[in-house]
Amino acid sequence: MSLWGYEKSLKYSIIKLNKSEKNGFIDFIIPLFYNSKYKYKGWQRIGPHNNDILSIIFGSLLGDAHAEKRKGGVGTRITFYQEDSHVKYLYWLHALVSDRGYCNSSTPLIKSRLGKGGKIRKVVRFNTWTYTSFNWIHDIWYDNKKKRVPLCIKNYLSPLALAIWIMDDGAKVSNSLKLSTNSFTYSECLLLVNTLNDNFNLKCTIQLAGAKDKDQFIIYVLKESMPLLREIVNPYIIPEMKYKII
Repeated sequence: MSLWGYEKSLKYSIIKLNKSEKNGFIDFIIPLFYNSKYKYKGWQRIGPHNNDILSIIFGSLLGDAHAEKRKGGVGTRITFYQEDSHVKYLYWLHALVSDRGYCNSSTPLIKSRLGKGGKIRKVVRFNTWTYTSFNWIHDIWYDNKKKRVPLCIKNYLSPLALAIWIMDDGAKVSNSLKLSTNSFTYSECLLLVNTLNDNFNLKCTIQLAGAKDKDQFIIYVLKESMPLLREIVNPYIIPEMKYKII
């Protein structure tokens, strides 16, 4: 759990801060009971963050989530997003994040937005709190506002992160699984394929997303690796998403 997370009513709070420094300089900290009336600023929230929350973030960023560095350099927040058809998954994800004290505990609302061609889409999203200790995540994931796969992805692609990636952006294709990596370059997809092999011994291929999409690529988990994939991620896949790996 993050130093700024809470479990039940307990929360760690910075008592004395050098406010002239925007890098979150700390004189000392002590544990206090959580006070919901006090709203901490991003530069007051620090790490370290445990493997679970990093797995949630990295797995989600491989899918539809994005990291946003706030104005003034006060910190970064992570936004999780899904269409309303996957609302149960988004609610499950929200519970993982909020139970660890990283976001508002209120259930996210389904909202309507105008999509391409004037089509009305229903979406559900939520944000983490803003953390200066999330800035490094933004820095390794973005280049000129474009999301990229960080070179250190091997260190963070855990079974939980893989399961979240699959639930977020995976789809069943015949007896295999495809991961929609359209926004990543071929070299980034190759990095992911090598990581899936190194971390989990999964055999995967990279294919063009379509005949007209010469610069878009999709990763496929080969049929022979599907039994192993199920064994790895099954403990984390929620019932509503099991169809993706069956």
